[in-house]
Amino acid sequence: KETSDGPYKPGIEKRYYQIRLTEESTEPELWDLYDKDRNIVATNHVRGTWPIPDGMYHLVVHVWLKNSEGKFLLAQRSAKRKSNPLMWECHGGSVTKGEDSISAAIREVYEEVGIKVDPKDGKKVFSRIRDVIDGKRFGDIMDVWLFNYDGYADLEAATTDEVAQAQWMTVDEIRQLYQANKLVYTLD
Repeated sequence: KETSDGPYKPGIEKRYYQIRLTEESTEPELWDLYDKDRNIVATNHVRGTWPIPDGMYHLVVHVWLKNSEGKFLLAQRSAKRKSNPLMWECHGGSVTKGEDSISAAIREVYEEVGIKVDPKDGKKVFSRIRDVIDGKRFGDIMDVWLFNYDGYADLEAATTDEVAQAQWMTVDEIRQLYQANKLVYTLD
């Protein structure tokens, strides 16, 4: 039996109804803050403390997984997410204190979709400073990574419940999500 993203794999139905019984961490997530030249200028910035001071930025990664057919693995955010529930996006998130960009990219992919990517299969395609998005101070440096990967998401191995489902999509399908306002707006 074929599915939209390849041959049927037993147990795939369970992925959409998975419940996580993990204890939430009580420790705040800490970030390093950088200047525009990527020099660390502050440490121990607590995630959620806004705004990030002018002239300082936190580092984020966006990770795109591309298979040999030219499709990209996108993730639909869980309905429980505070921001952009059920919207689609690539994988990624904030780089934590003491972490570098490539390590964060690898960690985020595993946390969100249970895939262990190899650093040698990826490359940073560009970086961008984003001061303001939609008129609001955003204050990040975004590193965009591209990894070659042929396989499936394993939401049962994911260490968070951030993702409802993952699906391989063509560029045209991703464009349709964007046009339908179903793609997270911070991706552009």
